[in-house]
Amino acid sequence: MPRRPQARGRTARTNVAGSNRRLLVGRLLMVIALLVAGVKLVQVQGVEAGALSSQAEKQRITKDAIPADRGSIVDRNSTVLAFSSEARQLYANPRQLTRDFDEQHAKDPSKPTSAQYKQEVARFIAKTLPGQITEQEVLDALFKDAGFTYFGPEIDPSKANLITEKYPHIGAEYRATREYPAGNLAANVIGAANWRMDDRKVEGQIGLEAAMDDVLAGRNGTKVSDTAMGSSLVIPGTERELEPATPGSDVQLTLDSDLQYMVQREVSDYAARAGAKNASAVVLDAKTGEVYALANDKTFDPRGPWVGNLGNPAVTTPYEPGSVNKVITAAGAIENGLVKPDQVLQVPGSIKVADRTVGDAWDHGTIGLTFTGVLGKSSNVGTLMVAQQLGEQRWYDLAKAFGLGKPTGIGLPGESGGSLPARENWSGSTFANLPIGQGLSMTVLQMAGMYQAIANDGVRMPPRIIEAEVRPDGTRVERPRPEPVRVVSPQTAHTVRDMLRAVVQNGPGSANDGTGSAAALPGYQVSGKTGTAQQIDPDCRCYSQSKYWITFAGMVPADNPRFVVGLMLDAPSGSRESSSAAPLFNSIASFLTQRYQIPLSKEPAPLQTLQVQ
Repeated sequence: MPRRPQARGRTARTNVAGSNRRLLVGRLLMVIALLVAGVKLVQVQGVEAGALSSQAEKQRITKDAIPADRGSIVDRNSTVLAFSSEARQLYANPRQLTRDFDEQHAKDPSKPTSAQYKQEVARFIAKTLPGQITEQEVLDALFKDAGFTYFGPEIDPSKANLITEKYPHIGAEYRATREYPAGNLAANVIGAANWRMDDRKVEGQIGLEAAMDDVLAGRNGTKVSDTAMGSSLVIPGTERELEPATPGSDVQLTLDSDLQYMVQREVSDYAARAGAKNASAVVLDAKTGEVYALANDKTFDPRGPWVGNLGNPAVTTPYEPGSVNKVITAAGAIENGLVKPDQVLQVPGSIKVADRTVGDAWDHGTIGLTFTGVLGKSSNVGTLMVAQQLGEQRWYDLAKAFGLGKPTGIGLPGESGGSLPARENWSGSTFANLPIGQGLSMTVLQMAGMYQAIANDGVRMPPRIIEAEVRPDGTRVERPRPEPVRVVSPQTAHTVRDMLRAVVQNGPGSANDGTGSAAALPGYQVSGKTGTAQQIDPDCRCYSQSKYWITFAGMVPADNPRFVVGLMLDAPSGSRESSSAAPLFNSIASFLTQRYQIPLSKEPAPLQTLQVQ
């Protein structure tokens, strides 16, 4: 049968409708895609622009620190005691070096093996740095199974260039070094500083280098340079500075390096001859309290490994001063008009204070001593007799005015204020100890400060050792001078100073000999005071009969004081020098008068009567 023709109208309409739906879906998908792309574009160009830009910048630039120049430390005459310079630290990648040269040798046997190359490098470095590193030390580093290693000491940049130019597999990293041209001179004061990898700069670790680090250090700057894509190699000529480095300030001290050298040497030598465990000395300007020298017998070299004796006992380690402390009683008695210098006291062989009986260093019955003689012959009994007239509270107040019981504020790390028992903690026998220099403690710096007050007409100038800061632009900023403390009147100070001349007096006759005659200096009037204080015996927890602190504090010249010297010997024994520090004062005072061309005293000190029959 013939086929019936199909109805085409419905099919055409159906196809048109399907096409319209597909077109609508396609357009919708396109709109959605454009919206997503637009949102992403906004996110990239807006929200994440900063972060992405930063990441891109990191990939194409390298930031490096511009090291700040650390300030120098100089003495009062601008002699440099510490300064910074550049150095280089050698490094290598032993594994990479081995791999590179062994691969080259495998391809071309005429090329050296890694072992042969390392031998050659080691020979060259040892030859270039004689006395600094051995060939074997280089080999030990290069044959390490390590991806990276530093080796050898910090070296001069020019020597490093010779090595790295000849052997590119050896690297040299920047270092700043701290130089101490005078070695251990004043090392206990100056301290030491070294390179710190984390901060990429030299930082103070000990002494003033640490205490003044904020002033000396300065602030690192920042530089950037472009790097090749996918590499850390810097593109030549692209380095630029983002922030300049700010150099540190110089610090000027009150020390005189020549005097410091002499005092340091004399203290060390004398301590050795006296068999002392330790010894310290301080030299102060009598008028200003400026520290001209501060030395300990043991020190360290800041240029080498820092081992032992890193502290500064002259300011950190207190001791019982002994009879040098009798100046408080003398000043108090004269100030309050209780006793006159030539007044004769009938001094028995011992005195009882509460439950304690105190005697003198020599056996005697009742003898007539002038008050000057009580000081000159260092009578404990005579001192306690006068101290009882002065009274406990007045003595205590005067001791505080002399600076005992609190740090001087000199600005050196670890300073101790010693100990002065609080008034409310005294027992009945406390006042048997304090006036004769036991039961309390002080540093050599505090002791010198007491005598500076007497030398300076009764005004104590708290000691200072930092004179000024000199900023990078040359601006000089003086350190504020400490507030003066009036301790006693000028008349009292002058009288006590004259009385203390008897301590260094020699005759006439043994009855009029002072305890420190070895301190006397021909042509100059000298005032001073000796001291001997028993140390505590740890076995019996009582005062030892064999171990002492030996002290001396004095001023030169006594008629117009220019310098004050404080000295301490810790447990000297077994020699003539172990009984007194007066000869050490003589040596230092002699140098002072010559170096500073101090005029001779106009007249010799008059002989004073110490003991009467």
